Amino acid sequence: MTDKTFVCDPKTGLCHPIEAEVAIHRPIEKEEGKELIYVGDPMCSWCYGISNHLRQLKVHLSNYQFTIVVGGLRPGGGGAWDEATKAMIQHHWEEVNKCSELPFGDQLFQLEDFNYDTEPACRAIVTARKWMGEYELDFYEEVTRKFYVENKDPKEIDFYKSICERFAIPFEEFVATFNSEDIKYETYSEFQLNRNWGVRGYPAVLLRIDKQLHAVSLGYSDFETMKVTVERILNSVGVVDEQM
Repeated sequence: MTDKTFVCDPKTGLCHPIEAEVAIHRPIEKEEGKELIYVGDPMCSWCYGISNHLRQLKVHLSNYQFTIVVGGLRPGGGGAWDEATKAMIQHHWEEVNKCSELPFGDQLFQLEDFNYDTEPACRAIVTARKWMGEYELDFYEEVTRKFYVENKDPKEIDFYKSICERFAIPFEEFVATFNSEDIKYETYSEFQLNRNWGVRGYPAVLLRIDKQLHAVSLGYSDFETMKVTVERILNSVGVVDEQM
């Protein structure tokens, strides 16, 4: 049976995923070059917490390709929505707030029922790539903010209407793409891909140098710490980067 337990670790700043319900193996062909890869889930609290630091790192490494791989924290959701679960999640949010100073709403915990299914939010990120291109992180951040600050439900398709309007994405086309089997397959492919890489929690920030992946951060980290780690990785593989 799939473990539906919601687990976030305040010491490591990691949210641990449940296994994806559909196992799809899709190897990627890594090219020569340097790539900053962010593995995250829009409904992962520590992913929300790292957002400002991740953006700083992305700007700092502006000559690197930047890629988002959606994690799949709780595809399908499930589990009880009782007072104990609410208290546990609220405690996680408080821990993230202490580290990041980012705002959180509390309306979610007033709901009598809520299925913490993160697949639709992840699928929305994959869907938006058709229009967002290199600005994909902007869409991702807006989905995250609307969930954590406004406590709106990403499983509801109208959740994305105002976000699409903000980024001039035709909403009807977005909905059609979002509901397509191709996008569902692509989303679950990324869930399985990051698991195949050995990622066991989110956020995960990776650096690809040619055909080799290196861990920059497995869990919450600040910009300065990630910057130093990138420098250490580059030095270890003999790469000279004037930008660093």
